[in-house]
Amino acid sequence: MLQHTVNLPVTGRVESAPSGPLLVLTERLEGHDTFLSGSLDLNGCQLPVRILTFDDLTVLRPTALAELPEKDTRWTGILSLPHGLRPGAVPADLAEAAERAGRSLAALDLQQLRYALAYLGEASTEAIRQARIQVIVSALPEEARTP
Repeated sequence: MLQHTVNLPVTGRVESAPSGPLLVLTERLEGHDTFLSGSLDLNGCQLPVRILTFDDLTVLRPTALAELPEKDTRWTGILSLPHGLRPGAVPADLAEAAERAGRSLAALDLQQLRYALAYLGEASTEAIRQARIQVIVSALPEEARTP
């Protein structure tokens, strides 16, 4: 289910893009889920954002209209990640479901596994968690069977 919120002090600059303003972090986020939602406390205002971490930088894209500093302005804020840190280990219920189905979690590379675990970790109810386990397991390749 949902993990504890993590609050990170962040700094960055405002950039413009055709889709609207972007908040580019000074330092790339490491060890946190990306392409998920969060909230940035910017000067006491809560700004919902989409977190986009690429190879060399992290960008926050506001998901609601808000007054932002002007382009190239430096800013400081607190980024709240409701999904917490990336999960490190495969939870027992997922591992057991994969084993029962004859599917292999080992076929996933580290990035795919982190994505699947983050997806599972954001489940807000047990019913949603079970449905997400089924989705993940059904997407896994079947384990090679020995004759």
